Amino acid sequence: MEHVLTVIAPPGSGTLSRARLDCAREAIRALGAVAATPRWLKEGEAADIPFEDIAPDAAEAAARQALAGEALDLVSQAATGRRKKLLVADMDSTIVVGETLDELAGLAGLKERIAAITARAMNGELDFTAALRERVAMLKGLPESALAETHARIAPMPGAATLVATMRGHGAYAALVSGGFRYFTGRVAASLGFDMDQGNELIIEEGTLAGRVAEPILDKDAKLATLRHLAAAKGLPLAAALAVGDGANDLPMLQAAGLGVAYRAKPVVAAAARVRIDHGDLTALLWAQGYTAGEIVAQP
Repeated sequence: MEHVLTVIAPPGSGTLSRARLDCAREAIRALGAVAATPRWLKEGEAADIPFEDIAPDAAEAAARQALAGEALDLVSQAATGRRKKLLVADMDSTIVVGETLDELAGLAGLKERIAAITARAMNGELDFTAALRERVAMLKGLPESALAETHARIAPMPGAATLVATMRGHGAYAALVSGGFRYFTGRVAASLGFDMDQGNELIIEEGTLAGRVAEPILDKDAKLATLRHLAAAKGLPLAAALAVGDGANDLPMLQAAGLGVAYRAKPVVAAAARVRIDHGDLTALLWAQGYTAGEIVAQP
């Protein structure tokens, strides 16, 4: 069929049942859709409902209303071309848990103060570049060793390694592109198997943070430019790309990619992105592409 609605539950939650799938199916059929029998991608966790004769947005809205109150994510899209060949991912609060700059600030006793600025910048309330310069300036004099100490505290987001390994295992190219710092992106990319990484460069002078970032600063425009450059370099249309992020500086690339996912995102981003994942982990991005349990490259 022309379109597919994917219904996704958090791993291990047991919240996705055949009854809930039938409820979603009947909701889109009530709008005049022809909807096929749901097909499990992973029993109890993710399933596809193929349909046609109504728009994807209308089907998703109807299913959301029918399943209101359930901890389920919904992705409605064209069935053709849903499996992507390029992954461009944000790092902080997307591929890793939390914000590395905020954690770094904690070693200077400034976590709450800097985290408040971070939250406003990520929700689009502050200019990203100006906010980054302001926060980094506050860390002037912090010993370089704080970077390694912060990195030791970083944890990958659940499902991150599986997302990268599965997409790369099926021929996709994976890029980690962050408004955070290259010190962290390089190490995170290497540990999770990304093909490349980009981030901002902290200036270090005599073993301490100088309170400055090398120019030009990687911002929302640079993220979008990277997405476009990588797609062109690989000979791919933007429709063949998956972009994922949580902050306002991710929104342009999310809107440009064929599958742009707001992952547990800030309100302004969740409202503007066409696809949002609020409950599942990053394996939800694999179910959205139609991978089945047998195709997943499991990671520890």
